[in-house]
Amino acid sequence: MFTIFKDFTFAAAHFIRGHTGGCENLHGHNYRVRVYVMAEELDELGMVVDFADLKAVMSEVLNPFDHRVINEIPPFTERNTTAELFSEYVYERVNAGLGRRLAEELGDNPDRVRVARVEVWENDRSCAVYEPA
Repeated sequence: MFTIFKDFTFAAAHFIRGHTGGCENLHGHNYRVRVYVMAEELDELGMVVDFADLKAVMSEVLNPFDHRVINEIPPFTERNTTAELFSEYVYERVNAGLGRRLAEELGDNPDRVRVARVEVWENDRSCAVYEPA
């Protein structure tokens, strides 16, 4: 099994509905999102996936949130904006986006790669992780 990861950053504000310890107030973070991608077999170039392709998919997923209030962007208009739920959201969107990109643009098997883990860091000391069971 081969695994790569890449970090991405964006700045955004949010508030956590129902929280009573201060996070119910609007506040911001300089988020770091780390995405791990796995493959049992490498492509014809010897890669899990090209970092540029991963970056393109991540841009589609994260750019709508950059310098915005996360609570104003679906599905977070209804879903709470915890780092845990955001990491699950990124996992689902990136997994779908990579498969689509591999199939449509690169002519590769969309099932060859999968997202193994997503970490969402609110700061250097606080991180939530989503990885499928």
